[in-house]
Amino acid sequence: MGKEFILSLMVIIPLGTAFVISLFGKYLRNFCDKAIMVSSFLLLALSLYCRFLLTNTAGTLVYKVGGWNPPFGICMVLDGLSCFMLVTVNIVAFLIALYSLKYMEQYTDKPKFFTLFSLMVCGMNGVILTGDIFNLFVFVEIASIASYALVAFGTEAEELEASFKYAIMGSIASIFIFIGIALLYGFTSTLNMADMAKILTVKDSFRLVPFVAVLFLMGFGIKAALVPFHAWLADAHPSAPASISAMLSGLLIKTLGVYSLVRIFFNVFNAGQVHTVYLKVFMFLGALSIIVGVILAISQWDLKRLLAYHSVSQVGYIILGIGLGTPLGILGGLYHLFNHSIFKSLLFLNSGAVDYSAGTRDLKETGGLAKVMPVTYGTSLFASMSIAGVPPFNGFFSKFLIILACAQAGHIGYGICAVIGSILTLSSFMKVQKFVFLGELKEKFKKVKEVPFSMQISMIILAVVCLLGGLMFVSPLKFFLQDAVNVVTGGMSYSNAVLGGGK
Repeated sequence: MGKEFILSLMVIIPLGTAFVISLFGKYLRNFCDKAIMVSSFLLLALSLYCRFLLTNTAGTLVYKVGGWNPPFGICMVLDGLSCFMLVTVNIVAFLIALYSLKYMEQYTDKPKFFTLFSLMVCGMNGVILTGDIFNLFVFVEIASIASYALVAFGTEAEELEASFKYAIMGSIASIFIFIGIALLYGFTSTLNMADMAKILTVKDSFRLVPFVAVLFLMGFGIKAALVPFHAWLADAHPSAPASISAMLSGLLIKTLGVYSLVRIFFNVFNAGQVHTVYLKVFMFLGALSIIVGVILAISQWDLKRLLAYHSVSQVGYIILGIGLGTPLGILGGLYHLFNHSIFKSLLFLNSGAVDYSAGTRDLKETGGLAKVMPVTYGTSLFASMSIAGVPPFNGFFSKFLIILACAQAGHIGYGICAVIGSILTLSSFMKVQKFVFLGELKEKFKKVKEVPFSMQISMIILAVVCLLGGLMFVSPLKFFLQDAVNVVTGGMSYSNAVLGGGK
């Protein structure tokens, strides 16, 4: 059994963890806590091994499920882009799992929570690694269905309503995606993405591909919460437990939405070299999301709803950078994807800490909490400066690259939109700091204490990454991003690696 078997472990471990927690979690005390931490740590260690050791020596790695060679059998593919996404997902998932050990004690059924949490991670890892477009759909559904249940986890009326809206929108997205896959399969007679890409370059697909591209843009656009497909997000994120809000915003919309769009449009449709109209649509939707999301966020007084709308805005930066289609733009977009996963997850964990200790997330009711929650305040300040793009925090570097790429490509208007969005984001988070943490401490909050230590550790680590994240822009860590950029700009090199050069 070769080293490529490790790829299957990225799916088997969380799936097995979900199974054993559902069986034994209720009967063995603290079993689910230990199981989720072991599982999350193993996934993190394996993802780091894949990135820093495996692909450095083996290049693109292909695991042939059942020993069948692609395109006849199902395969899993590990390249620079999938490595980048694996590390991003599993770093954040590990820290959110650690945070949830204490945070979820206020809810009634931790074993069910961690079962669904593991299924969500399983789905995301599967989406990242699969080389088969139908299995991509299957893994998208696994992660989506787990997230629908987790949004409704508190079982209050508001949460159930938000989950229902989310499920309806997610189902519509799935219909668009499934129809697109069916049309592509009917035309190419294959489900292997590398083989599909090869066939589309030689067959006359002038009429089919643009229609399928629209279906995928709507389907994965809903999953990514791009404007105008963002309506579900503002209800789903505030209603979910804070750790799930962090997963939804920090990881799920990027893995199910952004990553899927990038993989299909660049490595299957070869949009970077052939269909520039797709990139123009990406840029327009990205800029629109930046402005609309931040304007909607500024007027919010519910902390989690404010953060939810900022997710729409920040995903806009990612799509704008990638839509530029230039190496610098794609570098900035992918860099911002990683940075946003860190600082937005931290902000949602901060909101959960405030709600956990103070019992409210209404900005009109809070104030002065920095005096009694110094760790939450300090980490929230780091994350706020990061999302606003203030140097030397990580968000500054990725936003600067995107704005520079806009100027370099001659899209000055889009660069101005990115600058305006960043200024408005800063004003929005100055409001958060003022109304939540600064000012006089109200009488009812004088007995409030800082959150438990395990919750603090997760927030502190994420805050440190916000501060040191700029180091990825320089050697020797730049390869972490550059290899992912090379896969996206390579277009058909993905097909050649999987069908020809993969091991």
